[in-house]
Amino acid sequence: MRELQWAILCFTLFLASACREPVRPVESTAHIRLADEKLIDFNRGVVKVEEQEIEDFLLRYGWNVKQTPTGLRYLIYKKGNGKKAMSGMLVRFNYTVKLLNGTLAYSSDSLGEKSFILGHGGVESGLEEGMLLLREGDRAKFIIPSYLAYGLLGDQDKIPPGASLVYDVNMIGLKSTY
Repeated sequence: MRELQWAILCFTLFLASACREPVRPVESTAHIRLADEKLIDFNRGVVKVEEQEIEDFLLRYGWNVKQTPTGLRYLIYKKGNGKKAMSGMLVRFNYTVKLLNGTLAYSSDSLGEKSFILGHGGVESGLEEGMLLLREGDRAKFIIPSYLAYGLLGDQDKIPPGASLVYDVNMIGLKSTY
């Protein structure tokens, strides 16, 4: 019996030592940090160029817009007198979406009115943020930077990668969904 216990112990020690991986030194992550810093610098440059394009656009048209902390610019050019938009409401609106160069991308004239529930996503975050600033009956323009719209990829159709958008919206209806 002792011989069997001794054999089991020896076999267990053999397995434990055979399965053990050799100790490797920790690799430096400096190259990863350097790549991250370069990517961050590149993105800052892209945002700076986009901001300048938006500022040039606003100067060209003479629009006196307000800006939110996220970078959305908006101009309410016709005040409505309906209820205020709030998260959870179904918003209905007519719209045009153009690029900064004036190219028409989408319009309710050809696609019909658009609707979505505020606060539930599914649309560009800049559009949702802008709609929350409005009342029923308001007409407004939103200048949405790419990072609040379709980002680096575009929409794979009419919105190119990295495009800022100019929305002209007419809020035609708000309805509580609760």
